Amino acid sequence: MKLGMVGLPNVGKSTLFNAITNAGAQSANYPFCTIEPNIGMVSVPDERLEKLAEIYQPDKFTPAVIEFVDIAGLVKGASKGEGLGNKFLSNIREVDAIVHVVRCFEGTDIIHVEGSIDPARDIETINLELILSDIEIAQRRLDRAKKAVKGDKSLQAEVDFLERLIAHLENGQPARSVEITDDSQEAILFDTPLLSLKPVIYACNMSEEDFTAGLDDNAHYNTVKEIAEREKAEILPICAAIEAEISSLDDDEKIMFLEELGLERSGLDRMIQKCYHLLGLISYLTAGKPEVRAWTITAGTKAPQAAGKIHTDFERGFIRAEVIAYDDFIACGGSMTAAKEKGLVRSEGKEYVMNDGDIVLFRFNV
Repeated sequence: MKLGMVGLPNVGKSTLFNAITNAGAQSANYPFCTIEPNIGMVSVPDERLEKLAEIYQPDKFTPAVIEFVDIAGLVKGASKGEGLGNKFLSNIREVDAIVHVVRCFEGTDIIHVEGSIDPARDIETINLELILSDIEIAQRRLDRAKKAVKGDKSLQAEVDFLERLIAHLENGQPARSVEITDDSQEAILFDTPLLSLKPVIYACNMSEEDFTAGLDDNAHYNTVKEIAEREKAEILPICAAIEAEISSLDDDEKIMFLEELGLERSGLDRMIQKCYHLLGLISYLTAGKPEVRAWTITAGTKAPQAAGKIHTDFERGFIRAEVIAYDDFIACGGSMTAAKEKGLVRSEGKEYVMNDGDIVLFRFNV
């Protein structure tokens, strides 16, 4: 999974990226400090995997990973190549979802590129550049469809939908919020490489004081929340300064620090959880002495395709999957023998839909 972190210059994007990845990306108080995208790999925390590692003492421990990409700050006119716009747009096309960092903290020590703090304006600035780029792409597809419909009247539905989509975009609304009334429209939409169709998490970068004081009465946060609800996006309150401090602590210190703040999870953990929910992802597990590993798949994936994540031969020669739910395995004392004696290890075929936390052994023959 690849997540692109975007935002206007000087909203704390690279500071947050540094904190959650420890990748050491440059951070400074001037626009376009980030020119080439910085990349950091982050392990997905999973207590289930850690417990399996305690049981098996494996030679190799492999959690799922997320690739974070810190993309250059964007300004008005990016869709026309202003600033680093062309580079921004090309980088964002490659990610699975967008983490849009929005400045929700006051203060004059860090200069805002627009001269004032206004989350709604900042969100509109970036969304508009993505939408303007999408209008060009959708218009080109509409032009092709209009030519093709002269020889194939069945394409009229595609023309009608694309015209409605372009009107939606021209109204300043992202593609992800357009109304879809049937499967064919959904197919057209997702077959068109639109930037504003990508799932979004709005990361509200707040001051430490505002973040710990609560969110109900925070005007900046509530502004972003309303926008997120309207766009079918996720929202994540976060404080880059706190995350930076957390990143410098060892595990025990981190737990104590979070408890002092009244938090159960770090911002990174909460961001990953929202990303999995936003993209409809789950993890299944493989466990043994050679390796304990988490594999990320889309919810609804069937067993052969899940096996293909390990190796294409596993899918091609799939015979069956021996499956046990993680909770059942732990309830049996972490003993596969005991689980089999209780009939908790199931033999599943090609139509089995994988569940989050399944511990699986695939049988195959090629």
